[in-house]
Formats: sequence, structure tokens, C-alpha cells
Amino acid sequence: HKGIEKRFEALSLTDGARLAGRVSGDSTVAYAWAYAMAVEGVTATTPPPRTLWLRALLLERERAANHLGDLGFLGNDAALSFGFAQLSRLKEDMLRTNLALFGHRYLMDAIIPGGVARDLNAEGAARIRAEAQSLANEIGVIKRIYDDHAGLQDRFLTTGRVKPELAAQLGLTGFAGRASGQAWDRRVELPHAPYDNLEVRMATHRNGDVAARATVRFEEALESLRLMGEILDRLAAGTTAGEINAPIKQAPDAAFGVGWIEGWRGEVLIALHIGKDGAIHRCHAHDPSWQNWPLLEHAVIGNIVPDFPLINKSFNLSYSGQDL
Repeated sequence: HKGIEKRFEALSLTDGARLAGRVSGDSTVAYAWAYAMAVEGVTATTPPPRTLWLRALLLERERAANHLGDLGFLGNDAALSFGFAQLSRLKEDMLRTNLALFGHRYLMDAIIPGGVARDLNAEGAARIRAEAQSLANEIGVIKRIYDDHAGLQDRFLTTGRVKPELAAQLGLTGFAGRASGQAWDRRVELPHAPYDNLEVRMATHRNGDVAARATVRFEEALESLRLMGEILDRLAAGTTAGEINAPIKQAPDAAFGVGWIEGWRGEVLIALHIGKDGAIHRCHAHDPSWQNWPLLEHAVIGNIVPDFPLINKSFNLSYSGQDL
């Protein structure tokens, strides 16, 4: 119990953004955007159009980097050190680009209420384009190696299976849910700006095992790289030029706001209640791991002990995200 919820009550709406981005460090973009969305809702603040495209770019970078890292560890847990080395290298390339362009390897504090902390110039956009193309090529090769590697597939297939019926019954969410036949992605089913102007290709499978979760991760990483190209096209268009921040207005007493973002692990939600004088009365950060931890317990039943690390990493749930 970290005292996260109580700590929010001592912070201003603006300062709360830093804490929100640290609820679960691997999902800092998703949490920061959800918090910003909640603040902008209670204060009737409209972020500039360019801001929303930049936020989407950051979110897709976070999604792709996390999937790459976990896919590498999945290879490592099945004794394929080649996959671990190569995918770790690709993730590291992304993190170094994040640091160079946005000031932090994991993009902390890049999203703030009302906008974003840094803009992206033409040189930076060109770097991301080139990186995305290179990553897509290499990921495609590595995916084929994973799919064709008999030893790896022997460890992946039927391991840690969550059947679609159980996934529906217990509310499995995020990419793990999509690997168990749950065709739900906030970006597709209930899109917010700017995803309402993007065609996200949702990856779904029904086997619900480690192999299915790995496949969904590969497909989502590649889709995020494709989306980055579309987002960069919009950022280059004249219609998204201009400011990257809007001043936050005063929140009325007893206001309530919600931020809801499809993070890389699943749905991240911020529920924000304002007390008197625009102060935070309560703020709850909801991680998708709340729903998914019970499914991991079911997934390990009937599997050998050495497969537990493999099953666990295929979900890679957050401890910090629900340790509030």
C-alpha cells in the first residue's frame, strides 16, 4: 500500500499529473493521458488539436516498446536467448529515441493537463519514420523465427490457456483478453480523439495460450509502428500546426471527471473528484491488472512449474498499478 490515492489529495490539479504518470512506470503515458483527460473534463479545458496527435504518438511508442521487451523475455524464458537479445536491442533503440526527442526514456511527464511538454520538429519526425520502418522490418523477421522455432512453439502452444468463455466471465481485458477472443479495444470500439480519425486494426485470437498472447503482441507492435506513420502524416499537415498547450481553467466545486485510455496492457482509468476551491478530493487510478490477476491464477492451473515464468511474462501484469 503506497498511499497513492491519499497523496493525490495533497496535490494541485497540475502537480497531480506527475504522480499519475508514476502509478505504474511502464504505463506512464497511458496514466498521464487518462489523468489529463479527467482534469480537462472537470475544468472544461480543450487541448489544442496538435496535442492530441502528439499524445497518440507517445502512447503508440509506449505500446510498441513494452511489447518488444516482453516478447524478448518470453523468448528468454523458453531458452531462445537470440530473441531476447534482438528484441531487447530494438526496445533500447526506441528508448534512446524517446530520450533524444521527448526528454525521457520512458516518456515520463511528456503529457500534462492541457497539452504536452514538448513538440516534435520535422527532424524528429523523420527520425521516428526511419526508425519505425527499420523496426517493422526486423520485427517481421523475428516473428517468423518465433513462429518457425519448434522448441519455442512447443513451450508456447497450449501453455497457460485462458478459454474465451472464462475470459468473458471474469472480464479479461487488454491484449490478454484479445488473445482469448475478447474483441474489445477502446481505440476501436469507443474511440476518442484522435483515434476517431484513425483506423486501428485490432488483433484478436481465440486460443488464449502463451502463443496467442505472443502473436497478439507482435501484431500490436507492428500496428503501433504503422499508426505512428499515420500520426506523423497528420502532424505534418497544416491543420495540426500551432499551440501544444492550453491553460487549465478553474474547476468548479464537486465536479467529477473521468479519463479512459487503452494502454499497452489494457484499459487505464482515472476517476477524479473535485472538492472545494478546485482541490482534489479523491482520485482513483484503475489499472487493467485489477481484472487480469485472477485470470493468471486460472492460467497456471494444470501447467508444469517451469512454465510459470513463461505464463506470467505472457501477461506481465502490474504490481505497482494496483498497489495504491
